[in-house]
Amino acid sequence: MNILLTGASGLIGRAINSELTKQGNTVYPLVRNRREGPFFYMQDTDEIFLDQSIHLGAVINLAGVNISERRWNPKVKEHIVQSRVRTTEILSDAIANLKEKPDVYLSASAIGYYGTNSSSILSESSPAGKDFLAQLAVDWERATKPAQAAEIRTCLLRFGLVLSPAGGMIKNLLLPFRLACVGPIGSGHQMLSWVSLPDTVSIMNKLLNDKNFSGAINLVSGTPASSLDFAKALSDSIKRPALPKIPAGIVRMMFGEVADAALLVGASVTSERISELQIELQHANLNQCLGEIM
Repeated sequence: MNILLTGASGLIGRAINSELTKQGNTVYPLVRNRREGPFFYMQDTDEIFLDQSIHLGAVINLAGVNISERRWNPKVKEHIVQSRVRTTEILSDAIANLKEKPDVYLSASAIGYYGTNSSSILSESSPAGKDFLAQLAVDWERATKPAQAAEIRTCLLRFGLVLSPAGGMIKNLLLPFRLACVGPIGSGHQMLSWVSLPDTVSIMNKLLNDKNFSGAINLVSGTPASSLDFAKALSDSIKRPALPKIPAGIVRMMFGEVADAALLVGASVTSERISELQIELQHANLNQCLGEIM
């Protein structure tokens, strides 16, 4: 199968690209230069060009800059939105207008859709939140409407915290934890809803092939963990002592608005829909997960 992939250089993009290629598929990254491949994005004109001589069986959209890479200001927040929503709008329009449409479209979203809520267990049937990241996810998912209107089977991937030493949060925390210079953030009570990278790839692979599945799915394990428990599990996995909490005030000084939007808050998110896929997750327990992937 020919598969178009955006966000191919990211943690999840690299992993799913590797897995799909091993299976014998041909994966085409969406590139920014027409000389680098048959599928490219011209940012200056906001256009995506798709080579219609190559029939795409699937499109996987993982585009989006890291939300916590820089301190937020209006310009950074606008870039966060545009890299997700605008790119998805353009891509969705492009594939909807293909003569031969793909069979399936996997498009990224996030469990930030639900907002921050420490008192409830949230699932795919829970309503959207009201904060910046929740509205971002709502708009991100809405941007897939052209593909859905064209009757392309569309799956909305609400990613939790994806765990891998190769990237993301774990990679950023490894050195500080090994040097024993950080501990849990803030109160330590905020909940983290996570999933291992291998399970993420397994779920996505199943979604590509399950012709009866569409709509939103939370990519999370069955067991959300508190920030305190997460820090202890990570410390145990690398055989380092667990340290005292980092006060919320220091976190705010370091990260600004991102602290109160993403780092000092959380939500307990589970999935009612993973069971529909009839797959067994490798890592349903945080201690077991970190022990194996580290």
